Amino acid sequence: MREELPVTYKHSELYWSLSPEDLLRSLRTSREGLTAQEAQDRLARVGSNALQTGRRAVPLRLFLSQFRSPILLILLFATLVSGVVGDWMDAAIILGIVLGSVLLSSAQEYRANAAVQRLRDRLKTRATVLRNGQPREIAAEEVVPGDVVLLAAGSLIPADGVVLESKDFYVSQAVLTGETFPVEKRAGPVANETRLIERTNCVFMGTSVRSGTARAVIVVTGRDTEFGEIARRLVLRPPETEFSRGIRRFGLLLSEVMLILVLIIFGINVYLNRPILDSLLFSVALGVGLTPQLLPAIISITLSKGAHRMANQGVLVRRLDSIENFGSIDVLCSDKTGTLTEGTVLLDNALDLNGQPSERVLRYAYLNASLQLGLPNPLDQAIVARPPRHLGAVTKVAEIPYDFVRKRLSVVVEEGGARTMVVKGALEAVLQVCAVVADGERHAPLSTEAQGRILERYAEWSSGGFRVLGVATRDVLIQSDYTRDDEHDLCFVGFLVFSDPLKPDAEGAIASLARDGVKLKIISGDNRLVATHVARAVGLSVGNVLTGATLAQMRDEALWQAVETTDVFAEMDPNQKERILLALKKRGHVVGFLGDGINDAPALHAADVGISVDSAADVAREAADFVLTERDLGMLHQGILLGRGTFANTLKYVFIVTSTNFGNMFSMAGASLFLPFLPMLPTQILLTNFLTDFPAMAIGGDRVDPELVAGPRRWDVGFIRRFMLTFGLLSSAFDYLTFGVLLLLLRTTPEQFRTSWFLLSVWTGLLILLVLRTRRAFYRSQPSRALLVLPAILAGLAVVLPWSPWSQALGFGPLSGPLVAALGGIVVLYVLASEVAKRAFYRRPGL
Repeated sequence: MREELPVTYKHSELYWSLSPEDLLRSLRTSREGLTAQEAQDRLARVGSNALQTGRRAVPLRLFLSQFRSPILLILLFATLVSGVVGDWMDAAIILGIVLGSVLLSSAQEYRANAAVQRLRDRLKTRATVLRNGQPREIAAEEVVPGDVVLLAAGSLIPADGVVLESKDFYVSQAVLTGETFPVEKRAGPVANETRLIERTNCVFMGTSVRSGTARAVIVVTGRDTEFGEIARRLVLRPPETEFSRGIRRFGLLLSEVMLILVLIIFGINVYLNRPILDSLLFSVALGVGLTPQLLPAIISITLSKGAHRMANQGVLVRRLDSIENFGSIDVLCSDKTGTLTEGTVLLDNALDLNGQPSERVLRYAYLNASLQLGLPNPLDQAIVARPPRHLGAVTKVAEIPYDFVRKRLSVVVEEGGARTMVVKGALEAVLQVCAVVADGERHAPLSTEAQGRILERYAEWSSGGFRVLGVATRDVLIQSDYTRDDEHDLCFVGFLVFSDPLKPDAEGAIASLARDGVKLKIISGDNRLVATHVARAVGLSVGNVLTGATLAQMRDEALWQAVETTDVFAEMDPNQKERILLALKKRGHVVGFLGDGINDAPALHAADVGISVDSAADVAREAADFVLTERDLGMLHQGILLGRGTFANTLKYVFIVTSTNFGNMFSMAGASLFLPFLPMLPTQILLTNFLTDFPAMAIGGDRVDPELVAGPRRWDVGFIRRFMLTFGLLSSAFDYLTFGVLLLLLRTTPEQFRTSWFLLSVWTGLLILLVLRTRRAFYRSQPSRALLVLPAILAGLAVVLPWSPWSQALGFGPLSGPLVAALGGIVVLYVLASEVAKRAFYRRPGL
């Protein structure tokens, strides 16, 4: 018989007041975790550890969601009215065109959603749990109540749980409680009435480990967590990017203006005693034809195609609407390690006080690095890769994990019945807790002179680009536990000197970024000498180097000035990195930050664009908007250019739709005033809209001229307004020229007039795509194959329709040769006039 589901707890129940043993018993688990089979059974019964069910895109749901558009609902109402009054042919044609548009949008959106989901699947958060008593890395969504998770600095906590054991374990839970500083978590029950902020034995979903290690049992998962409870009360959504906000405001403004004008046109037609039903259908169809209803779909398609191209270049997009900000970056901030240097840290040497190779120093360093259980790091890996000749029988007794305040790590080892504390860390941080120095076999007090000699060697090596750590030891008494308070009166035994060679292409990559309008600034936790050496080697200005100590004394106003003239920031802590980014943003820059460490998370949040790598700490990767498959400036530069190209293609559609929509609206409004008949039937307006919108779907994959990605670009509604007025009025002028030719010279019938204007609207609408997609002369900019083929096919289809079997149902009639030739002449003149206007428009200063 299958075991019943163990006791589980909701966010409001008092599991924090139980002892660890009682809690493990109630969850039917142990300190060694669950078996793989039991975990699988619980996952099936409890469900995924996610705040939302994560429904994937379903074609039917996407199809139905298209009908949330008020314009489409109005059009369907008009279709119903046509059927009620017996005009079944018009009703069928309108419904067919609407369904065609909806099918097209939903199909493209489905492909876009599927592409984004594939990218997200590559970036899932992982957690380390004990299964069958062994550590195993799994997706965070698979964590279940009763799982025992292993946590270390940099881990994201996957669900709510209780600490079973810990060592100097500090958690940043500002995302949940708003606390500024990390709080210590330790085992042991707390009182029933303890508030969330005071539950020192609990860890919560969404928070992150700042330092130390711990083992915790998961109690609550998914939507029953504290974070899930907040999510149920609030509609949580990420901050709106400038691009999304601009698109939303632009779409609303354009739709509101068009709706008002359509109502005016309807009122005028009714006032002129034209049939109310025809006037209603004409006005509604005009609104559908002129409202940019495909704008959200086109943007989604364009951004998803851009995300695909970026993924192929090794840049994974976590938020589609961040692509515009990515292309707008003009200042990129990054650490030097792995970006300007190879990131393959090597231990050059272990040296004693006199700078001589020392097997003793290497042995102590190896013990410290190989026995620590905190977050893996390149320095420790480099030490472990070079073991000493003689290690001996050594047992680890305790560990005091690394943290970003102390900047050192200690282990206590036992050998031959005696215990020794071995400390390794930043040189100055190690010297702070030293009282003695080892000079050969002799120990002497750490005098000012001795400390001066140590710092002199440190400066010499650092100026050569080497990373230098200190090693110190102390014999300690046998006791049950050791804490950071035991780090005192140590003996400084020597140096560890690391090298990280410069990347051969770093200088060229920085120069390429600068040519494309992106300035690099180094923000490093390393000492100023190392940072300055690297910066000078890659061609950055080192005239002004700002250190963390200096920055701590600066007011914000002074920092706003300093960030403009400083390219190297050294010895910075996480909060100072954030201050620098905020100062750059205050000066109007769009700031990107590339980081992969635990201490980079605040800066990644503060930047306009957070960029990390797929090997980064969980907390850093989750804070980023983009994830690189490799930490490479060339890859990042390519990603920025692709982001600019994606934004440029989005703007192409915005420019074209605003100008043509405005021109058509102006023409329709005027024509409905002086013509004794409707200038175009509702079905013809919808068909025109469908034929001219269809190739716009290909804009997302269009080629982009180099000048459009040569510098950062921003959303500019004023520029769009000027573009709309210039080319919209030009389009309208040629519409009125066409009216004059058709009515005064050729004296066409209403059927011929509508057919002629339909052909002209389709031809000019398709050709204007090729003209306005580029700032160059259209014949000097090569569009994508799809943007060439689709307009050609649809232009041919438009020519065939007046002579097709459906011409009468659509209200078309055949045209004479001279009439078609006249229309062709007008189209040629329109294209030439658009080219002249485009050249004059972009000749203005600042464009």
